[in-house]
Amino acid sequence: MVKNITFRNGKIRYSDRGNGRVVLLLHGFLESIEMWQYFNRKLEGYRRLICVDLPGHGGSDSYGYEHTMEFMAEAVKAVLNTEQIRKCIIVGHSMGGYVALAFGEKYPDYLHGLVLYYSHPFADSLAKKKDRDRAALLVSQNVQGFVRASIPMLFAEKYRTRYKRNIQTLIRRAEKMSAQGVADALRGMKKRKDREIVMHFAPYPVMWVLGALDPIINIEEMELASQTCTNCIVKVLPQSGHMGFIEDKQQSLAAVRWFVNKIYGAPVR
Repeated sequence: MVKNITFRNGKIRYSDRGNGRVVLLLHGFLESIEMWQYFNRKLEGYRRLICVDLPGHGGSDSYGYEHTMEFMAEAVKAVLNTEQIRKCIIVGHSMGGYVALAFGEKYPDYLHGLVLYYSHPFADSLAKKKDRDRAALLVSQNVQGFVRASIPMLFAEKYRTRYKRNIQTLIRRAEKMSAQGVADALRGMKKRKDREIVMHFAPYPVMWVLGALDPIINIEEMELASQTCTNCIVKVLPQSGHMGFIEDKQQSLAAVRWFVNKIYGAPVR
């Protein structure tokens, strides 16, 4: 079921499916709740799945000059409060992982666990911040051109032809976003702080799902960083790029399901 709530005089869209203990799913940049369709089909039989369109994405409104990760986390908490959900596991893909970490820092008592799904806890480098500024300028001039150029680059090179149809579907969805929504997210990501310490000292379990073929995230750097994270479980999937929910959907789902079952217990069928 797709629902809407009013948040700060705007609308936040989310879906609510299944029954049982709650797993909340957060999409990445230029994505929406539709990215979780495969997860919904496979998990809704024994988990309650809440998928949130982050501000400026999907069916949720844009709010202003920038959507910080903290602001997006507040929108997520508003959904949980509306549904009277006191605790959950959050799975965040890419930008959704940044939001999940912001949520975990602000509201740790709401979490049973957190999954960084093709994401990481680090702030942008100076060079990356400049890239965000250039991208925001391009978006203001031609948002559809930006979307069409950006989405294929999220896939591992060897998958860009194989999943051409999936890429076109993602592009069509993202083209419906407003230039303001895209730029607001870029500016928000640029301003996010380093949250490695949150991952290291979280009072809840953390799992890090990474793709060995990820063209966005430097896997060697991430694996090195993970060695000092005593509270983390790290899964590196050899056949995944950045878009594991398409490129390696069965194994990436299996990793998340394993973590959820480790925390909640095996489902009773």
